[in-house]
Amino acid sequence: MIARSIVQKINRTIGGDRRPLRFIAAGAANTVFGLGIYPLLLWSVPLLHTHYLVALGIAQAVSLCFAFATYKLGVFRTRGNILREFGTFASFYLVNYAANWVALPLLVEVGGAQPVIAQLGFAFVLIVTSWFWHSKVTFRSAGATAGSEP
Repeated sequence: MIARSIVQKINRTIGGDRRPLRFIAAGAANTVFGLGIYPLLLWSVPLLHTHYLVALGIAQAVSLCFAFATYKLGVFRTRGNILREFGTFASFYLVNYAANWVALPLLVEVGGAQPVIAQLGFAFVLIVTSWFWHSKVTFRSAGATAGSEP
């Protein structure tokens, strides 16, 4: 009952455009998947126990494909443009991944942080910035207005 009331208030606030709600749901799924696959790789593949950056690369590649599918199909529901959209989508994450690849060794080797804990900080940055990038750049429709429901 309370959840329904909250959802109704959010719907009135955003004017019927359900993309923000779908984005939150997809983001939650992507975050759980992305944060889960990294420790899963570290803990399940003995070679990756000491090669945490290899695990990071594998986790990021798999997570990128999973996230693209959830945002394209579940949130923005665009048709066509798959190569342009994937390229734009991937470019956003590649910039973030590059920063991650620089910061993670610094946090782990210099700062003494656990690799999994350090990754949690990056998830927050992605959540905040990805909505703006994907809604305005990646999945924009030619001739569509920013607030229209696809």
